[in-house]
Amino acid sequence: MTEENKTPSTAPWPGSHEMPQWNVAELIDAPQFKFTLKNILAMIGPGLVMGAAAVGGGEWLFGPAVTAKYGAALLWVGTVSILFQVLYNIEISRYTLYTGEPIFTGKFRIMPGPMFWVFVYLLLDWGSFLPYLATNASVAILKLFDGSFSPSADGAEFKLKLTSTAIYFGLAIPLFVGGKVYNSLKWVMSAKLVLVFGFLLTVGLCYSRPSNWGEIVGGLFEFGSLPVEMGEDKNGNGQLDPGEDFDGDGKLDVSEGRSGMKDGKPVFDPQVDDKDGDGKRDGANIENLFGTLIHEGRLPKVDWSLIALIAGLAAIAGNGGLTNTPISNFTRDQGWGMGHHVGAIPSIVGGHGITLSHVGSVFEVTPETLPRWRGWYRHICRDQICVWMGACLIGMALPSILSIGFLQRGMDVNRDSIASMTSAGVAAAVEHPQSGTLAASLTFLSSPGLSNVFKLLTLFCGFLVLVTSMISTMDGFVRRWVDVFWTGSKWLRTLDVGAIKYVYFGMLMTYCIGGLVVIWAGIKPGMASTIATTGYNFAFAMSCWHTLVVNTTLLPKELRPCTAIRVGMLLGGVYFTFLFTMQVLSVLGYV
Repeated sequence: MTEENKTPSTAPWPGSHEMPQWNVAELIDAPQFKFTLKNILAMIGPGLVMGAAAVGGGEWLFGPAVTAKYGAALLWVGTVSILFQVLYNIEISRYTLYTGEPIFTGKFRIMPGPMFWVFVYLLLDWGSFLPYLATNASVAILKLFDGSFSPSADGAEFKLKLTSTAIYFGLAIPLFVGGKVYNSLKWVMSAKLVLVFGFLLTVGLCYSRPSNWGEIVGGLFEFGSLPVEMGEDKNGNGQLDPGEDFDGDGKLDVSEGRSGMKDGKPVFDPQVDDKDGDGKRDGANIENLFGTLIHEGRLPKVDWSLIALIAGLAAIAGNGGLTNTPISNFTRDQGWGMGHHVGAIPSIVGGHGITLSHVGSVFEVTPETLPRWRGWYRHICRDQICVWMGACLIGMALPSILSIGFLQRGMDVNRDSIASMTSAGVAAAVEHPQSGTLAASLTFLSSPGLSNVFKLLTLFCGFLVLVTSMISTMDGFVRRWVDVFWTGSKWLRTLDVGAIKYVYFGMLMTYCIGGLVVIWAGIKPGMASTIATTGYNFAFAMSCWHTLVVNTTLLPKELRPCTAIRVGMLLGGVYFTFLFTMQVLSVLGYV
């Protein structure tokens, strides 16, 4: 009899024996899904927390930089990223439902053993250690209190460092209180969803044209569209025909070339690159890979200069990198599946009576437990598909309205100044509503005073998005490593199960001090986000493949993923590896 099929009295112990043997317990019944408000609210769990956290750097920093220049046509890259992440989220929760352990702990059970994987994942997880969300949030908050603030101005660097430091340590406060750390995060993220989505919906419905919404929804599913350098005169007749004015400037951009490159960056020469005299580089456009192949029998001439930015959007669309892994931790903390027997991480204040077992518990697979297992699996699928994926798609679409509706099409956006650019665009639209918008018909929706209010609210909304995402990133990093060492370290396993909160608090303080060092090293906010996200795509690819190994070796055969899911996980790894490769080549100046 193999180890994974042993009876409950001899608990399974697959994988590396440097990790402790599981306990055995009974799988409780999954909650029954009913269409009542009370039941639906009770069933919402990790998908809400991580879905709200997903509205962060990718959507607020990378998204507008892409959509301002090319419209919504490239948002499909984020959609594909989110679809693969949904599958990944369900699969890491599969492991937790069976063992009560987070997926990170499961990975360390795979041979050649935990010490090897500690080294590998420390290399993959370094992006989560950079406080780029806090540094970008400091730009927004400084702009909120000083409308003339510029990150490149004299003396701005010290202000950014000081503000980033205050924000960074302030973010740790919610993680200290609330009983379970998970409960605190749930409250913070719920408030974020209501405030951010409410504000963006108000702005979009009142001050943006309906056509902008149609463009965004279409862009989410415009699979295969790619940025190209081409003239707008597609039929070559020398006239501006319908559908050719891509950047909406009312002029026919005819130039297809660029004047040259310097230090790996394109050089703008008005005499060569701006023949129509509109002050913008001619030729920024979109072609669809599949349409061009079918109708013209050729591949699009891709503008590779933007590939790093697009890869950055894909890296953080949804959660990205290893920041998805806390979903399995939250599945346990919510008490779902075998997490019911394991416990949760308590907060340092108010966490009395909450403990976390050092070792996971599994159940015996029998005809009686399999229906319960399927019920829990369906429960996870509902949570991730309906709540998490829905929040991610909406969270990617809504911030795009700020650039598509209120910034000039075709412009190059500096991520260091995106906060001021979008707030100024919103303010202008509130003071002078565009034709075809609700505000143009209702005069009480526009005035100089209201314009200033919306400018400040836009800055505050950006600040709120970034700081709450930073909270999630901080907790996620600390949580996955604390959980691993809580189970894998022989010394920590000698501690009382209630001592986990002190381990968590100590790791959180260490993380904050490390982030403080990075902040005062003087890395610019935009550069910090580029550096942090460069490794996100490969980290996620590696995690996809490793999770597949975990679920096909440590779980009983009856609970393992089907062939279609295995293929999906493999393809997800390939997709993110490709994005990582192109991003690195772009950063190094090869494309």
